[in-house]
Formats: sequence, C-alpha cells, structure tokens
Amino acid sequence: MNNLFRAHLALIAANLIWGVNYGIAKQVMPDYLSPFALVFARISGACILFWALSLLLPKETIDRKDILRLLIATVFGVAVNQSLFLNGLNITTPIDAAIIMTATPILVLLVARLLIREPITIFKVIGIVAGATGAILLILYSGNISFSNNHVIGNSIIIANATSYALYLVIVKPLINKYHPVTLMKWIFLFGILLVSAPGLPAFMRVNWGSLPGDIMLSVLFVVVGTTFLAYLLNMYSLKYVKPITVSIYIYSQPVIASIVALILGQDVITPVKIVAALLVFTGVYFVSFSSSKSGSP
Repeated sequence: MNNLFRAHLALIAANLIWGVNYGIAKQVMPDYLSPFALVFARISGACILFWALSLLLPKETIDRKDILRLLIATVFGVAVNQSLFLNGLNITTPIDAAIIMTATPILVLLVARLLIREPITIFKVIGIVAGATGAILLILYSGNISFSNNHVIGNSIIIANATSYALYLVIVKPLINKYHPVTLMKWIFLFGILLVSAPGLPAFMRVNWGSLPGDIMLSVLFVVVGTTFLAYLLNMYSLKYVKPITVSIYIYSQPVIASIVALILGQDVITPVKIVAALLVFTGVYFVSFSSSKSGSP
C-alpha cells in the first residue's frame, strides 16, 4: 500500500468522522455546553492527546523561521475555524451548515491561486462542480434546508468558517512537507489553547460536568477524540501526500459516507437519486485528484 493510497484512505476516514459530527455536536449545544465551552474542550483535550502521542516519537524542533507560519495556521485552522464552526452550527441547522461547507473546495482553489499561484485547471473545475452537485443533491434529498431569517447569522458564520479552513489548508501545506504531522499538531493545538482561552476557559469552567447525561458525555468525548484529535491527525497526514484542493474536495464525500453507514445499519434505502449523487461525488474526487497528480509535486 503506497503513501498516496493511504492518504486517500485517511481522507475518507476523517470525513466520515466530520460527517457524523454535525449531528453529534448539535445535540450538545447549547443546552449542555456553550459553543465556546465545547471549543475549549476540543482544543485542550486534543492538545493533551497530541503531546502524549509525541512522547512516543523522535523529538523534532520547529525552526524559528517557521513559527510565524505555524501561528497563522493555528489562527485559521484551529482558533478561528473551530470557534466559527461551533458558534455557527449552534444557531443554524446541520443541513444548512453541510451545504455551505461544500463551498470549501472553491475557496481553497481561489486561495491557492492567490497565495501560491496554484493553476486552476479545467479538470479541477469539472471536479468541483460535479462533486458539489452530488453533495448538495444528496443533502437536499436527505432533509429540509431552512435558510430562514433566524439562520442567516449562523449561515454567515459557517461561510466565514469555510473561508478560514481554506486558508488553513494552503498555509499549513509547506509545513507538513517539512515536519511530522504530530509535531505540527501538538504545537498548533497548544497555541490554539492560548488563543481561545479568554472566551473558552470561563465558559468551560461554568459547565456542571457532574450533571451531564451519559450520552452527552460520550458525545463530547467523540468531538474531542474523534472529530478533533483523530480527524485532524488523519487530515494532516493526507496533506503530506496530496494537494490542499484534493483534501478539500473530500468534504463532498461526507453525505455519501453518512448514507452508506445508514444503509449498513438499515436506517436508509438505496434510491436512483442517491446513486447519481454518489457517482457525481466520486467523479468530482477523481477529476480533482487526477488534475493534482498531473500538476507535479503534492
């Protein structure tokens, strides 16, 4: 199994986790944890796990010249990204948020063009259009979208979150080409704690942890260990071998993966619409991956 194949498997796993996260995080907020309390729990919990994991690996030092880029990556990839996502999700619906996040590959394409002069090829455009069509079709078919006035602010925050994540993928790419994923993650999340402590720590301390129901505690644990620690690690590992646009295009697989899981559990059925949507998503992933492989180094 070569590194490129492993990278694609890692992306599938990460997006499976993120696809499930919309509903799980939504049931925690705001009745049990405020968005900033959950942000602080995510970042601090993942930080502990990354530093513990780093003890099992050879010691690696970040060059001084890379610290500024690392800090900027922290801002857009952890502090701003997670704060905007959870605060936006808190006042909108998971379906609204999922549809808006399909703009991420387009934003990555534009950011990569502006910052690192990454070419915009016809294959990338075809891939993004096909993938977005399939993802949106599947999401709309699976539930009711509700872009009501009550959700305008939340949806706007999710758009800002998608932009932040796009910037993160492009900014962190040179670092992952140089350092081990765990090395980057442990420092990014440590800096992240410092950036979110002002709003996050007081909110975290106000949570009555002893009174939380067992299923809510399990949900918080999933968000910390699965959605944050494991998914970020898988995503960072894949970014070492593929381009940011390839990483972002996998966001279209989230509703497809969720549907496959539902089918396996007997919670859903196969329909022609879902088959077409899945084929569009996989076509989009193929075209973007093909274009990236033809354009040189990852």
